Amino acid sequence: MSAKLHRLPFLLLALAGAFAGSARAQSLQELYDAARGYDATYLASRALLDSAQYRVEQARSLQRPSVGLQVQATRSNSDTPYSGTLHSGSTSQAAALSASQTLYNRANGATIGQAEKTYDVARADFESAEQDLIVRVSQAYFDVLAAQDTLSTTRTSKAAIAEQLASAKRNFEVGTATITDTREAQARFDLATAQEIAADNDLRTKGIALDQLVGRNGIAPKGLLVPVVLPPAPGVVDEWVLRAQGEHPTIRKARLGLEIAQLETEKARAGNLPVVTLSGSYARNHASVSADTRGSPPFSDSGNGSSSSIGVTMTLPLYAGGSIQNRIKETIALEDKSRNDLEAASRGIAQGTRQLYFAVQSGQAQVKALEAAESSTQLALEATQLGYKVGVRVNLDVLNAQTQLFTTQRDLAKARYDVLVGGLRLRQAAGVLKPDDVAALNQLLAR
Repeated sequence: MSAKLHRLPFLLLALAGAFAGSARAQSLQELYDAARGYDATYLASRALLDSAQYRVEQARSLQRPSVGLQVQATRSNSDTPYSGTLHSGSTSQAAALSASQTLYNRANGATIGQAEKTYDVARADFESAEQDLIVRVSQAYFDVLAAQDTLSTTRTSKAAIAEQLASAKRNFEVGTATITDTREAQARFDLATAQEIAADNDLRTKGIALDQLVGRNGIAPKGLLVPVVLPPAPGVVDEWVLRAQGEHPTIRKARLGLEIAQLETEKARAGNLPVVTLSGSYARNHASVSADTRGSPPFSDSGNGSSSSIGVTMTLPLYAGGSIQNRIKETIALEDKSRNDLEAASRGIAQGTRQLYFAVQSGQAQVKALEAAESSTQLALEATQLGYKVGVRVNLDVLNAQTQLFTTQRDLAKARYDVLVGGLRLRQAAGVLKPDDVAALNQLLAR
């Protein structure tokens, strides 16, 4: 049986293992969907958003009527033999319905406005948490792919060095090379072994981080579709900054903070305004009385009664010890703080957006340069190997050329992942990152 036939079962097993691994591989979209149901930070933000709507309804109750029911039953007895009345007793039952409605209270209107804007703040926080989750999952996903590429490149490099080491040993044995070539190749092989161990450990660490993020074990992310196609250039930087100023959750939150502070000032000023309330009540009662008096026949009587009332009450503060005026001054100062917080957030977001824009732009240029470098180093390695065979190059030259090629391939893969994650971070900086962007990025992965 030929050597090829001996190797056939091993090839079939390898292919079967590859297909099995591919069947178990998960896409970025699948892992993001899993993280949305598992990540504690994201779920906490969603729960906070759900609770905020009930806070709004609590505030709106200030403008709604308040109705109450009161029911009372009383029984009393009295025994006084030393007086004219030997025994007396009474029983009463009463039920009263009362209601009130605020007709005018400017502070209540401001409180409701604050609650509604607080809900918008919770929504902005939730959007930030959602965008953060997209970036964290994508970063962890591509970190695993980069670690896999590093390990694969390290092992390929080690295998090539092993071949070069074997060649150097053979040449030394036949006397066509010096012991220096063998020692150089052995040193490179030992270094490659150490690098392989480190790369394997790094892959395990990155895999654990991804598992923890999505709540699964043994995740095998899909690699990039070949040939690799990266998203187009990000456009004009000023357009990204302009979008960030209008749509970023942090800026929206700071703007809402200023509006809430302004409403707080309005509420403080309402302390000088009257409060008008409409109130009314209706009551029904039943009472019975009995008495046993010395020298007279026993007496008892009972009857029903009712009462009702309706009225309007106006309350106007005349003097509160200066608390209202000082509260107004305090809230105006807090308005200034919120206004400066908004300005600081706007400047910070603009700076961050510009930095990420240029980082993505630089990353795309770096990918193109590394793609060209990969072709050049491949040709350089082939030329060096040919020169080594004809005796014009030494073993060290081949080892250096191999190292240069594998390093370039590793850096190219990492640069591609950085561009993809950088694009997401740029959209996050502009406040326009959406779950749909995960689906778009998922199209660049292997099927």
